Amino acid sequence: MTPETCLSIGRRVLRIEADAVHRLAEGLDQEFIRAVETILGATGRVIVSGMGKSGHVARKIAATFASTGTPAHFVHPAEASHGDLGMVARGDVCLVLSNSGETPELADIVAYTRRFGIPLIGVAGRPRSTLLRQADVALLLPSADEACPMGLAPTTSTTMTLALGDALAVALMEHRQFTPEHFREFHPGGKLGARLSKVADLMHKGEDIPLVATGTGMAEALIVMSRKSFGVVGVTTPDGRLAGVVTDGDLRRHMAGLLERSVDEVMTANPLTISPDVLAEKAVALMNERKITCLFAVGADGRPGGILHIHDCLRAGVA
Repeated sequence: MTPETCLSIGRRVLRIEADAVHRLAEGLDQEFIRAVETILGATGRVIVSGMGKSGHVARKIAATFASTGTPAHFVHPAEASHGDLGMVARGDVCLVLSNSGETPELADIVAYTRRFGIPLIGVAGRPRSTLLRQADVALLLPSADEACPMGLAPTTSTTMTLALGDALAVALMEHRQFTPEHFREFHPGGKLGARLSKVADLMHKGEDIPLVATGTGMAEALIVMSRKSFGVVGVTTPDGRLAGVVTDGDLRRHMAGLLERSVDEVMTANPLTISPDVLAEKAVALMNERKITCLFAVGADGRPGGILHIHDCLRAGVA
């Protein structure tokens, strides 16, 4: 196979599948709305099931639901017939996938939903299939050729099913006003978890914060500044609010007679600060924009609760 032929095949497959997803999008109708409303009305979980390649897609859809605020898990239809139907309860919704709509292994889980009045959302590519006739909500995939040249390997059909699952998940999360803060609760690890870290998660607290009181002499302030190693010291009022900061730049601007001065004379008043509840990614952007390396994290009461150095963010993978 020549490189040109290889590229031609790849592009052909992607175009076939992209065209099918486009037709799927154009064909969404009231049944999609009913599916979203059915899931929103559930007091339990979304049980997603499918066999073979549809089962792999079902696992991914369940994982996407669960990570975006819709409690869900995958139940293997064959295992369901041997005890795992106990995972399905009143208050749940079943989302069952089968391109043909006639997969025999799904019979028991479909029958179980009918017996106990559990809402069933079916996804299939045949309008008169058993699955869609039994379902309370029938999501029909448009007719489309598989990208496999023999028309046998599930390719286009699984792509459409996966995309439909994503569409449901996003519609649900937007309805629930799912925020990045909510997202972080389910994604604490890896690069994504780092991006969603808050300032409060990374900042230095307590005795590590370089602080001196107003009126403190610069000689003492320099000792604190050197000991805490942030290249900055915060200046607090008698009631604990942050009045200003002394930075390396402030030191250079007041070199003449520096040790005879107090922090009040040298500090930058009303400094740039950040809330502990803000995403660390925003803090990095702010520090880069203002060309600074530290930010004091200040609460609503004006008191510094911590200090964040850009190196803390870089070590955590926030950049």
